[in-house]
Amino acid sequence: MKNIKHINLKTICSLILVMIILSGCDRDLSDEAVFATFPNTADIFTDSPISLTDRFFVSFDPALGANPEAFGTDDEVAFEGNSSIRIDVPAPNDPNGSFVGGIFLDRGEGRDLTGYTALSFWAKGSITATIGLVGFGTDFGENKFAVERSNIQLSTDWRKYIVPIPDPSKLVQESGMFIFSAGGLDIIDSVPNGNEIGFTFWMDELRFENLGTIAQLRPSIFSGEDLMEQGFVGSTRLVTDLGATFNGSTGENITVVPAPSYFDFSSSNTNVAFVNELGSIEIVGEGTTTITGQLNGVLAEGSLSLEVGGAFVSADIPPSRDPADVISIFSEAYTSVTNLNFAIFNDPNVQVQTQNFNGDQIVTYENLGFVGLGWDGTNDVSTMTHLHVDVQLSSPTNPLFTVQLIDFGADNSDGGVDDTGGGFTVPSSELSEGIWVGVDIPINSFTEPTGGGFPGSPNLNNVARVAFISNGSSFVIDNIYFYRE
Repeated sequence: MKNIKHINLKTICSLILVMIILSGCDRDLSDEAVFATFPNTADIFTDSPISLTDRFFVSFDPALGANPEAFGTDDEVAFEGNSSIRIDVPAPNDPNGSFVGGIFLDRGEGRDLTGYTALSFWAKGSITATIGLVGFGTDFGENKFAVERSNIQLSTDWRKYIVPIPDPSKLVQESGMFIFSAGGLDIIDSVPNGNEIGFTFWMDELRFENLGTIAQLRPSIFSGEDLMEQGFVGSTRLVTDLGATFNGSTGENITVVPAPSYFDFSSSNTNVAFVNELGSIEIVGEGTTTITGQLNGVLAEGSLSLEVGGAFVSADIPPSRDPADVISIFSEAYTSVTNLNFAIFNDPNVQVQTQNFNGDQIVTYENLGFVGLGWDGTNDVSTMTHLHVDVQLSSPTNPLFTVQLIDFGADNSDGGVDDTGGGFTVPSSELSEGIWVGVDIPINSFTEPTGGGFPGSPNLNNVARVAFISNGSSFVIDNIYFYRE
C-alpha cells in the first residue's frame, strides 16, 4: 500500500509539473501569435483575370435592362500584353438590354487593400464617349465599402484612370474588385430620337496601386450644405449626398461617392438623435442636435441641424382592395412600382427627403415649386377611376397644390412626339397645416395645361410621371396610388 500511494503521489506531481510547463508554453505562443490576414493581391486583370471568381464578370440583372452579352475579352487589342476587356455598349433601344454593367469578385474570402490608395486602369473607346460609372467595393451583398466615380470621359487612345480609396484602413477584407456601368448614346442632346448608337471601349491593366500623387482630401455630406430641418420622434433619416474630392497628379479634382461606412458620423445631442455606421439617423427624443461627419480624420463639409418636436402622426392606412384594382406608385399598403425616384426632375429650390416612421415611409417637399416622380416603365391607368394622394401641409403659407400626370405615349419614350400631360389643382380650402388630407382625383379630371406645354387631358395608357406643383409651400406626402371603384 505504501508503494502504491507513493507511485500515485509521484504521478500526480509529474502531471502538475507538465501542466504548468504546457500552460507556460501556451502563454508564450499566445504572446507571439499573429492574426490571420488576407492576401494583398493588387492585380485584377492583366492578360487574364487575377484571382477572380470562375464567373469573372457578374452582370447587373437583365430584368432591369442589363445586357450581359455585351461583355467579353479581346485578344487583338491590349494596352500591355496580349488581351484586354472589351465592352460593346448597347444602344438605348437595343432589345437585348439598354446598358451593360456588373462587378468583378475576388475568388477567395477577400483581399487586404489597406496598403493601396487607388484603383487604376487603362481604357480607350471607339469614340469619345463616357463610362457612366466605375468603382470598387460592390459585391452585390452588403456593399459596405463601395466607392463610385461617375462619367469617365474616354478618348480614342489609351489613357489611365484612377478611383481614389477614401480610407484604405477600412479595406482589410474586400471582395468587390471592380464595378462599371455604361449605356448607349444619343447623337443629339442625349434625348431619345430613334438615332441612338452604341459604342465599344476596352479596359486593361486593372489593379490597386499605392500612389503618392493623391492629396488634399475634401469630404462632404449633404452636398456640402448646412441644412436645417424639423424632425419627429421615432423617425429615421439618411445622411445623403456623400462625396470625397481628391487632387490628382495632373492637378485635376477627382470626386468619388463613398459608402456611409467610410465616414465617422456624430450627433451633438445623442438624446435627440444618433447616427449608425450606415448613415441612418435615428431620432429618439425632443430637442435640437447637429449631425456632422469625418472621413479619414478630415471634417466633412456640410451638416444637418435638426429641431425635433413630438411624435409623428401617420396618414390613415389605405383600405384593403383587390390588387387588380390598384396601381400603386408609393404606399406600404400595396405593391408599388420599382425604382421610384421622388425627384426625377425638380426646381433647384425644393428640398426633398424621405423619412421612415415605424415602417411607414413618407416624403417631404420643402419650398416646393415643381417636382416630378418617375419609376421603371409605364403604367396603363385608363381603367382606373381615381388617383389618391395623402397630403399634409407643413408650412403656414397660402398653399397651392397641383397634381399632374404625364403619359409617354405609345413609344414609351420621355420627350417623344406623342407625350401628353395635364393637371388638377386641389382647392386650397381643403389643405390645413399639420393635418392629413386624403385627396381623391377622378382620373378624367387632369384637364389643366402644364408648365411643360401639355394642353391637358392626357392619354392614360403609358403614364410614367406624377408631378407636384406649388408656390413655395411645403408638404408631406404619402400613399400615391391609382384605384378602381
